[in-house]
Amino acid sequence: MAKKLNGTVIVTYRCNARCNMCSRYKAPSLPEEEISLETIKKLPAMYFTNITGGEPFIRSDLQDIVRELNKKSDRIVISTNGFFTDRIVELCKNFPNIGIRISIEGMRETNDEIRGLPDGFNRGYETLKKLKEMGVKDIGFGMTVQDMNAKDLMSLYDISDKLGMEFATASLHNSFYFVENKNIISDRQMVAENFEKLINALLNSRSPKKWFRAYFNHGLINYIYGQDRLLPCDMSFDTFFIDPYGDVMPCNGTKEKEVMGNLNVQTWEELWNSPAADEVRKKVRCCDRQCWMIGSVSPAMHKYIWVPAIWVVRHKLRFWTKKKYSIYEIPVVREYRDGRITKAELDRLSTCDLCGVASDGLSEMSRKKLSADPEEKRKDDHII
Repeated sequence: MAKKLNGTVIVTYRCNARCNMCSRYKAPSLPEEEISLETIKKLPAMYFTNITGGEPFIRSDLQDIVRELNKKSDRIVISTNGFFTDRIVELCKNFPNIGIRISIEGMRETNDEIRGLPDGFNRGYETLKKLKEMGVKDIGFGMTVQDMNAKDLMSLYDISDKLGMEFATASLHNSFYFVENKNIISDRQMVAENFEKLINALLNSRSPKKWFRAYFNHGLINYIYGQDRLLPCDMSFDTFFIDPYGDVMPCNGTKEKEVMGNLNVQTWEELWNSPAADEVRKKVRCCDRQCWMIGSVSPAMHKYIWVPAIWVVRHKLRFWTKKKYSIYEIPVVREYRDGRITKAELDRLSTCDLCGVASDGLSEMSRKKLSADPEEKRKDDHII
């Protein structure tokens, strides 16, 4: 029996938000090209599936997609900006075991400025509260930390903690998926110090799940400073992404889209065992982007569980103090503090390329339509 995989289904590149760290809204997919139920049915068995976009709730047939994926996956989590409250509530009524992660980038003013979505904080927060009142258990916040919102990190965590909700974090990344290559954190020290507060709060909790999440956030600090990944990357071996065009990829962190095959025209077995897939796997083994995103790190934490487990035990044994973790445990943070490495040197370790042109991963049809009519992409963005 084939082992179950970890999958991410990007159902659309259309988005109604205007986030400052993601230009995907400038490069949307055409609705008629987006992944069909027929292709969804060809996906393999999965132990976890993330449904994402763009904004997945722009798809009017999202419930049908969830219904099909429910037959294949042990657990499903949808990443959303929470704007389409009625659609989210309706879906959760029909699928109460579904997970929902609503992206909130800080407190109200900060969030709305970053996401470019009018009243975005209130709508996302109210959606979460409604789901909580409904008894939906797998719900929470998702926050991409940057210079603008790092000081809101603990405030947002405190809200999620009081509400008994999950709190997922990320940092800025550059890739074709985000249509960005200019993302960079300027004040690494300030951002790291705020992550340090979060890590200590997580370690001081009574939740083993939060202890391991502390390790994930430790890895985010390591990533922000441009260091090698703390765990191996096995994307394309036991984890995959599929985009709106049916292209199966190792992940969403590459500069250019790396395609293992297309599920619209192949069976899963043909695709997964193809020479093209093997070539992509060779590239993954040589990849130097050092991404630290939950899509690649969570499977690695499960596979190499002893690494984060030893880290957790070592820090939990510091029972005599509330400050169990310090950012200066990471050698490069000490080197930066002591002047042995400069900001310019750290910047060169990042994937930021101020002179480069960002790839977008669009199909030729979507790109031609966008080039011919730049305003066309806005027609589907604000479906309420």
